Amino acid sequence: MTDLREEAAIVIRGVTKNYGSVQALKGVDLTVKRGEIFGLLGPNGAGKTTLIRLLTTLARPSGGELWVGGYRVDRHPVEVRRLIGVVPQVNNLEKELTGRENLLLHALLHRLPRQERRRRIEELLAYVGLEEWADRKVQVYSGGMARRLLIARALLHRPQILFLDEPTIGLDPPTRRRIWDLVQRLNQEGVTVFLTTHYIEEAESLCHRVGVIDGGKIIALGSPRELCARLGSFCVEFFAGEETRRFFFPSRAEARAYADNLPGDVTVRRTNLEDVFVELTGKVMG
Repeated sequence: MTDLREEAAIVIRGVTKNYGSVQALKGVDLTVKRGEIFGLLGPNGAGKTTLIRLLTTLARPSGGELWVGGYRVDRHPVEVRRLIGVVPQVNNLEKELTGRENLLLHALLHRLPRQERRRRIEELLAYVGLEEWADRKVQVYSGGMARRLLIARALLHRPQILFLDEPTIGLDPPTRRRIWDLVQRLNQEGVTVFLTTHYIEEAESLCHRVGVIDGGKIIALGSPRELCARLGSFCVEFFAGEETRRFFFPSRAEARAYADNLPGDVTVRRTNLEDVFVELTGKVMG
């Protein structure tokens, strides 16, 4: 177990979290490998943000253990904070400051040496494509620009692990894809990424593996392709009565043979993560 804690980016064992009589997490077990993009999917209230708060030292578990970068989170929070960057769901930038000033403030909090912080700020402004907006107040930034600045801020101290809580929520599709490109570029440079998302396409496009959490428990874990294959790689979808029905098959030939015996309009398509999510939780994403 010691080797796993040292080698993995994140190790979670038997973690529970209670808020009074409400049990938000009910014995979560999870390992995230170094260098992977891991996505956590779940309906509202499933425990996604609670788990990120525990991993990023903002809350303590009621039970169990969390290890980040080889450190037990509740015993070595300072060391963990040095290793991680966090992009929260809510925009908490200082809106009265410019983009550059926001980064400078964060660099000072992390005690970056003067020469390094100047160089690092310029590098990151270019990295996220905000050089021309660096000296404008954040209050005039678009949602996508603010998201990119939040990512730049999280990267200032060169973290090994980046936590993204709903990183593209509310963004238009082109801006969302620009954020995806940025996340993939970071991962190619060696950063482990742990993200929560409501967007199925985001998880399918970015994540090496995904976990589905519901009711405070991890109920499925694997690559997007593996999870779809467990359900059935091909879906037959049709409208009957007052509802859409879906049946799943391991091969297109089997799905096609079943569909040929159905009346009306029938769709045969590849199974996607949304199908997996709905079948497992009985809920739709969003």
